[in-house]
Order: sequence, then structure tokens, then C-alpha cells
Amino acid sequence: MAYQRSTLMQERLADNRQRIVLAARGLIARGGFREASITAVAAAAGLSTGAIYRYFPSKADLFVEVLTDAVRRECALLRELIARPGTASARLCAAVESFAKRALEGPHLAYAFIAEPADPEVEAARILCRQEFSDVFKTVLSEGVASGEFPKQSVEVAAACIVGAFTEALVRPVAPTTRRVDDRKLVAAIVDFCHRAVAGVPSPSRRSRAAPR
Repeated sequence: MAYQRSTLMQERLADNRQRIVLAARGLIARGGFREASITAVAAAAGLSTGAIYRYFPSKADLFVEVLTDAVRRECALLRELIARPGTASARLCAAVESFAKRALEGPHLAYAFIAEPADPEVEAARILCRQEFSDVFKTVLSEGVASGEFPKQSVEVAAACIVGAFTEALVRPVAPTTRRVDDRKLVAAIVDFCHRAVAGVPSPSRRSRAAPR
């Protein structure tokens, strides 16, 4: 019976922690880090502020957890796209397009994860998260180089540059004070740039649009 109570307690603690993370993520998605005060997170999670601090010693610790959890999910989605059948070019473009579209659909969340001013702990976590994204893209770049679709290059450097390019290109469009842009044109331009950077030619979609009828 003692073991059973211990197991139930562990499950409850894990459930509370997840409720806190989801509540914080929802508030950040609504208005960025500024929206997610500990008081607001506690109310959204149905817990006391003291309970929040039992799981997360500081707001920065909570934000780091939210960030890493979201990036883990995002990387899983990108890996799924990259693992699908097709050329390396098509899979690279699909992954970049997918990320950019989701960022534009959730601008507050994207801005918080990419560029919103935050504590040093969050900034450090952002760097690690970008490395995770780079690791995902190294897979498809390595396959493209091996197949001859992409010229020989440092896939580690190329992957880091791709992640830096599409995240930087999204900063202004997802910033709270920015007027909305044409999302389709922006996404297409980001995809084309990333493809050109590693392949030296326009993305397949750009080439098809430019081909004579």
C-alpha cells in the first residue's frame, strides 16, 4: 500500500507540473511572457501561487520549461516531415515552411520563444533550443549532400545558418507592434532563401512558377 500511495503521489505531482506548464504556455500564446505572471499562471492552472513555486523556484525556470517543452514538440514535427519520402530539397522546404507558418499563426508565442526580452536563463535556453533545431536540419542536409542535390558543405554550419535565417526573418513579423504582412509571400521568401543558401538554386516551387508555360 505504501508503494501504491507513492505512485499516486508521483502521478499527481507530474500532473500538476504539466498543468502549470500548459497554463503558462496558454498565457504566453495570448500575450507573451508579460502575460504569464505567476499569479496569472496559478489562476489558469487552478493552483495557489505557493504551489507554482514548489515546482518552479522562479518565473525564469518556468519559462525555460515551457520553451524546451514547446521546442521538443516542434522538433518532433519537423523530424516527421524530414523523414517522409521525397527529395532532400522538397523535405527541407516543407520543414522550413511548416515552422514559419506555425510561427505566424501563433505570433505571441513565436516572439516569446525567438526574441522577446527575457531573463538570462531563458536566453541561454534559446541558444540550446536553436542547436536542437540545427540538429534536425543536419539530417536532411547530410542526405542532400550525399545524393548530390546539394553541393558539398559543412552541414553543421549550414544547419545553424538556416535556423538563424528563418528565426531572424520572423522576428519583425511576429513582434507585437508589427502590422500584419502577407504571410504567404513571407513564408515563400523564407523557404526560397533557405533553399538557395544550401542548394545554390531557387526552391522547387519558385522554379516551377518561373518556368515558361
